[in-house]
Amino acid sequence: MKLCSRILKNTGVNICSVVGFPIGANLPEVKVYEAECAIQNGASEIDMVMNIGALKSADLALVARDIYAVVKSSHSYGALVKVIIETALLSYNEKITACLLAKETGADFVKTCTGFAGGSATVEDIQLIRATINPEMGVKASGGVRSLAKLKEMVAAGANRIGATVGVRIMQELADSSQL
Repeated sequence: MKLCSRILKNTGVNICSVVGFPIGANLPEVKVYEAECAIQNGASEIDMVMNIGALKSADLALVARDIYAVVKSSHSYGALVKVIIETALLSYNEKITACLLAKETGADFVKTCTGFAGGSATVEDIQLIRATINPEMGVKASGGVRSLAKLKEMVAAGANRIGATVGVRIMQELADSSQL
């Protein structure tokens, strides 16, 4: 990360690191430590995996404490926090609860998934997330966005960031379609 930070200095490109990967089961103190180490090594954004097991067990106090601890620490360094809720593993009501907890604890974004647990971002999930959080929060559709058409669907549904492993291909598709 230090190398990336050095290479990308003054380019406007943000460096992001994930904490709590893959299922968010780490203690909040461990996630805070991971986030602080990442920030000290050049990250300006933290993607934290929400504690999926705690949410599914209805230990909402732990989930809130977990998110808040990372948000508070990261924000003190000026870093953004995206809370990854792993939509493929959650029921409809759990998705709403996860979004509300991210909102109430001051997170900057709700993100659909890591890609580790399977599933992809869906239009329905993006619409649900957007409807649940406040308009100032970001929504990141991550997973399964493999074409310009899919990207446009996600943006129309309410996403304002896209996570795609085929970003170069999507941008080439945009350039080829003369939609610049």
